[in-house]
Amino acid sequence: MAIQTGLEGKPAWQGAVAGLLVAAVLVGGGYWLKFKGQYEQLERMDRELQGLQQQITEGRAAKAKLPQFREEVRRLELELEKLLRILPARRNTPELLRRIRQLTEQGNFDLLKFTPGNFVDREFYSEWPINVRLNGTYHNLALFFDRIGRFSRIINIENLQILGQPSAAKGHSITASFVAKTFVYKEPEPTTSSAPGQR
Repeated sequence: MAIQTGLEGKPAWQGAVAGLLVAAVLVGGGYWLKFKGQYEQLERMDRELQGLQQQITEGRAAKAKLPQFREEVRRLELELEKLLRILPARRNTPELLRRIRQLTEQGNFDLLKFTPGNFVDREFYSEWPINVRLNGTYHNLALFFDRIGRFSRIINIENLQILGQPSAAKGHSITASFVAKTFVYKEPEPTTSSAPGQR
């Protein structure tokens, strides 16, 4: 039986194998070129999917902590409310004036002077002096200062001067003048986030 030979005298099966190898390389190369972009797209989508899964995990963790955050906000709001009683905002000043005036009227004093001064701005608060002069007794003056000390807000008594009254009219034996200095929280200026005419 004769074996078929190729062009160079080699067996035909070797040519067929070589042809198959060349065809496989060409098909593989064409397949790789054709699907390479799709592989890259799949890898990119896989990375995006992993990123989204990470964000979902972080979002679930934040959602689990949401009740804790709400409780912290509530606690901070209560703390702020307590601090604003000690250092109230400027809009609450008429109430303070009314209360101090009431104390002087309840203490059996003759109120000679009650003059709120100008605010003196500091970094985050303002000082607010109120000049007071009254006639009364040592005992009533001590009670007045005691009641001032029981206010929830801070009120300092400064520049206290006490003079005796020789006539002691109405049972008043002294004239006292002092500055009742309190402190007011400076509220931040409202910011306009939108241009005029926009909402």
